[in-house]
Amino acid sequence: MRQHEATDGWHSRGYLPHFDGVEIAQFVTFRLSDSLPQQLLDKWRSELKGEAGANFDTALRRRIELYLDQGYGECHLKRPGVAELVQRSLLFFDRDRYRLSAWVIMPNHVHALITPRPGYELSRILQSLKSYTANEANKVLRRRGRFWQQESFDRYIRDSNHFVSVVRYIENNPVKARLCERPEDWPYSSAWFRHARAEIS
Repeated sequence: MRQHEATDGWHSRGYLPHFDGVEIAQFVTFRLSDSLPQQLLDKWRSELKGEAGANFDTALRRRIELYLDQGYGECHLKRPGVAELVQRSLLFFDRDRYRLSAWVIMPNHVHALITPRPGYELSRILQSLKSYTANEANKVLRRRGRFWQQESFDRYIRDSNHFVSVVRYIENNPVKARLCERPEDWPYSSAWFRHARAEIS
Protein backbone atom coordinates (compact mmCIF):
# COMPACT_ATOMS: atom_id res chain seq x y z
CA MET A 1 0.00 0.00 0.00
CA ARG A 2 1.29 3.46 -0.84
CA GLN A 3 2.23 5.50 2.21
CA HIS A 4 1.09 9.14 2.06
CA GLU A 5 2.92 12.08 3.50
CA ALA A 6 1.15 13.96 6.28
CA THR A 7 1.81 17.24 4.45
CA ASP A 8 -0.59 16.41 1.59
CA GLY A 9 -3.49 15.63 3.94
CA TRP A 10 -3.10 11.85 3.92
CA HIS A 11 -2.23 9.65 6.85
CA SER A 12 -2.61 5.99 7.71
CA ARG A 13 -4.56 4.40 10.56
CA GLY A 14 -3.90 0.68 10.41
CA TYR A 15 -4.22 -0.71 6.90
CA LEU A 16 -6.32 2.00 5.22
CA PRO A 17 -5.15 5.40 3.95
CA HIS A 18 -7.29 8.35 5.09
CA PHE A 19 -7.56 11.93 3.89
CA ASP A 20 -8.11 14.89 6.19
CA GLY A 21 -8.09 17.74 3.70
CA VAL A 22 -9.78 21.08 4.44
CA GLU A 23 -13.32 21.34 3.05
CA ILE A 24 -13.00 18.36 0.71
CA ALA A 25 -16.10 16.19 0.35
CA GLN A 26 -15.50 12.62 1.48
CA PHE A 27 -17.46 9.42 1.01
CA VAL A 28 -17.53 7.66 4.38
CA THR A 29 -18.64 4.14 5.34
CA PHE A 30 -18.76 2.78 8.87
CA ARG A 31 -20.27 -0.51 10.00
CA LEU A 32 -21.51 -2.42 13.00
CA SER A 33 -18.95 -4.45 14.92
CA ASP A 34 -20.44 -7.85 13.97
CA SER A 35 -21.22 -7.06 10.31
CA LEU A 36 -18.14 -8.79 8.89
CA PRO A 37 -16.11 -11.65 10.45
CA GLN A 38 -12.47 -10.67 11.02
CA GLN A 39 -11.29 -14.03 9.59
CA LEU A 40 -13.02 -13.27 6.29
CA LEU A 41 -11.52 -9.79 6.12
CA ASP A 42 -8.05 -11.23 6.78
CA LYS A 43 -8.62 -13.83 4.06
CA TRP A 44 -9.60 -11.18 1.52
CA ARG A 45 -6.57 -9.06 2.37
CA SER A 46 -4.30 -12.04 1.86
CA GLU A 47 -5.94 -12.94 -1.47
CA LEU A 48 -5.86 -9.40 -2.82
CA LYS A 49 -2.22 -8.83 -1.89
CA GLY A 50 -1.38 -11.87 -4.00
CA GLU A 51 -3.18 -10.58 -7.10
CA ALA A 52 -0.77 -8.76 -9.38
CA GLY A 53 -1.97 -5.37 -10.58
CA ALA A 54 -5.03 -5.27 -8.32
CA ASN A 55 -5.93 -1.95 -6.70
CA PHE A 56 -5.94 -3.26 -3.15
CA ASP A 57 -8.09 -0.57 -1.49
CA THR A 58 -10.74 -0.49 -4.25
CA ALA A 59 -10.98 -4.27 -4.54
CA LEU A 60 -11.21 -4.74 -0.77
CA ARG A 61 -13.86 -2.04 -0.43
CA ARG A 62 -15.99 -3.65 -3.16
CA ARG A 63 -15.88 -7.03 -1.45
CA ILE A 64 -16.82 -5.48 1.88
CA GLU A 65 -19.72 -3.47 0.43
CA LEU A 66 -21.15 -6.51 -1.37
CA TYR A 67 -20.92 -8.52 1.83
CA LEU A 68 -22.51 -5.80 3.97
CA ASP A 69 -25.49 -5.53 1.62
CA GLN A 70 -26.34 -9.17 2.36
CA GLY A 71 -27.23 -8.12 5.91
CA TYR A 72 -24.91 -10.17 8.11
CA GLY A 73 -24.71 -9.74 11.86
CA GLU A 74 -27.45 -8.67 14.24
CA CYS A 75 -28.26 -5.64 12.05
CA HIS A 76 -29.18 -3.37 14.97
CA LEU A 77 -29.79 -0.52 12.51
CA LYS A 78 -32.90 -2.34 11.25
CA ARG A 79 -34.63 -1.21 14.42
CA PRO A 80 -36.37 2.10 13.69
CA GLY A 81 -35.43 3.64 17.04
CA VAL A 82 -31.73 2.93 16.47
CA ALA A 83 -31.76 4.00 12.80
CA GLU A 84 -33.55 7.24 13.73
CA LEU A 85 -31.00 7.89 16.50
CA VAL A 86 -28.10 7.55 14.04
CA GLN A 87 -29.87 9.69 11.43
CA ARG A 88 -30.65 12.47 13.93
CA SER A 89 -27.03 12.39 15.11
CA LEU A 90 -25.74 12.73 11.54
CA LEU A 91 -28.05 15.69 10.94
CA PHE A 92 -27.32 17.40 14.27
CA PHE A 93 -23.95 18.94 13.29
CA ASP A 94 -24.81 19.46 9.61
CA ARG A 95 -23.76 23.02 8.63
CA ASP A 96 -21.88 23.39 11.91
CA ARG A 97 -19.02 20.84 11.88
CA TYR A 98 -19.60 19.60 8.32
CA ARG A 99 -21.90 19.70 5.32
CA LEU A 100 -23.89 16.50 4.93
CA SER A 101 -24.74 16.07 1.24
CA ALA A 102 -26.07 12.50 1.24
CA TRP A 103 -26.52 9.60 3.65
CA VAL A 104 -28.19 6.25 4.15
CA ILE A 105 -28.59 4.12 7.28
CA MET A 106 -28.49 0.48 6.21
CA PRO A 107 -29.22 -2.49 8.54
CA ASN A 108 -25.54 -3.02 9.40
CA HIS A 109 -23.67 0.00 8.02
CA VAL A 110 -23.88 3.70 7.21
CA HIS A 111 -22.80 5.63 4.11
CA ALA A 112 -22.43 9.41 4.19
CA LEU A 113 -21.05 12.15 1.96
CA ILE A 114 -19.48 14.67 4.32
CA THR A 115 -17.50 17.87 3.79
CA PRO A 116 -15.72 18.91 7.03
CA ARG A 117 -15.91 22.62 7.87
CA PRO A 118 -12.73 24.56 8.66
CA GLY A 119 -11.29 23.51 12.01
CA TYR A 120 -12.88 20.05 11.98
CA GLU A 121 -11.10 16.89 10.90
CA LEU A 122 -13.01 13.95 9.49
CA SER A 123 -11.41 11.53 11.95
CA ARG A 124 -12.63 13.57 14.94
CA ILE A 125 -16.08 14.04 13.44
CA LEU A 126 -16.46 10.28 13.03
CA GLN A 127 -15.00 9.50 16.45
CA SER A 128 -17.50 11.83 18.14
CA LEU A 129 -20.45 10.58 16.08
CA LYS A 130 -19.66 6.91 16.60
CA SER A 131 -18.95 7.30 20.31
CA TYR A 132 -22.23 9.11 21.00
CA THR A 133 -24.41 6.84 18.86
CA ALA A 134 -22.78 3.68 20.27
CA ASN A 135 -23.58 4.72 23.84
CA GLU A 136 -27.13 5.78 23.02
CA ALA A 137 -27.88 2.76 20.82
CA ASN A 138 -26.64 0.39 23.51
CA LYS A 139 -29.07 2.02 25.94
CA VAL A 140 -31.95 1.56 23.49
CA LEU A 141 -30.95 -2.06 22.86
CA ARG A 142 -30.20 -2.75 26.54
CA ARG A 143 -26.85 -4.21 25.65
CA ARG A 144 -23.16 -3.60 26.38
CA GLY A 145 -20.02 -3.91 24.33
CA ARG A 146 -18.69 -2.60 21.06
CA PHE A 147 -21.36 -1.27 18.72
CA TRP A 148 -19.37 0.05 15.73
CA GLN A 149 -16.32 -1.46 14.09
CA GLN A 150 -13.41 0.81 15.02
CA GLU A 151 -12.18 1.34 11.45
CA SER A 152 -14.09 3.45 8.92
CA PHE A 153 -13.60 3.75 5.16
CA ASP A 154 -13.33 7.14 3.50
CA ARG A 155 -12.62 8.35 -0.02
CA TYR A 156 -12.22 11.97 -1.00
CA ILE A 157 -14.33 13.24 -3.91
CA ARG A 158 -12.24 13.99 -7.00
CA ASP A 159 -14.62 16.21 -8.97
CA SER A 160 -18.30 17.07 -9.59
CA ASN A 161 -18.96 13.90 -11.64
CA HIS A 162 -17.56 11.77 -8.82
CA PHE A 163 -19.74 13.71 -6.35
CA VAL A 164 -22.91 12.98 -8.34
CA SER A 165 -22.05 9.29 -8.76
CA VAL A 166 -21.38 8.91 -5.02
CA VAL A 167 -24.72 10.53 -4.11
CA ARG A 168 -26.42 8.12 -6.52
CA TYR A 169 -24.53 5.16 -5.06
CA ILE A 170 -25.38 6.09 -1.46
CA GLU A 171 -29.07 6.71 -2.10
CA ASN A 172 -29.49 3.64 -4.29
CA ASN A 173 -27.94 1.29 -1.72
CA PRO A 174 -31.28 0.17 -0.19
CA VAL A 175 -32.62 -0.60 -3.67
CA LYS A 176 -29.50 -2.59 -4.57
CA ALA A 177 -29.83 -4.50 -1.30
CA ARG A 178 -33.52 -5.19 -2.13
CA LEU A 179 -34.85 -3.36 0.89
CA CYS A 180 -37.14 -1.11 -1.15
CA GLU A 181 -38.11 -0.36 -4.76
CA ARG A 182 -37.05 3.29 -5.01
CA PRO A 183 -34.37 5.29 -3.15
CA GLU A 184 -36.98 7.71 -1.77
CA ASP A 185 -38.88 4.82 -0.16
CA TRP A 186 -36.11 4.26 2.41
CA PRO A 187 -36.87 6.51 5.41
CA TYR A 188 -33.31 6.66 6.74
CA SER A 189 -31.75 8.44 3.80
CA SER A 190 -31.20 11.78 2.11
CA ALA A 191 -33.33 10.57 -0.83
CA TRP A 192 -36.36 10.23 1.45
CA PHE A 193 -35.77 13.67 2.98
CA ARG A 194 -35.37 15.32 -0.42
CA HIS A 195 -38.54 13.64 -1.76
CA ALA A 196 -40.55 14.63 1.35
CA ARG A 197 -39.38 18.23 1.03
CA ALA A 198 -40.34 18.34 -2.66
CA GLU A 199 -43.85 17.06 -1.87
CA ILE A 200 -44.37 19.77 0.76
CA SER A 201 -43.29 22.55 -1.61
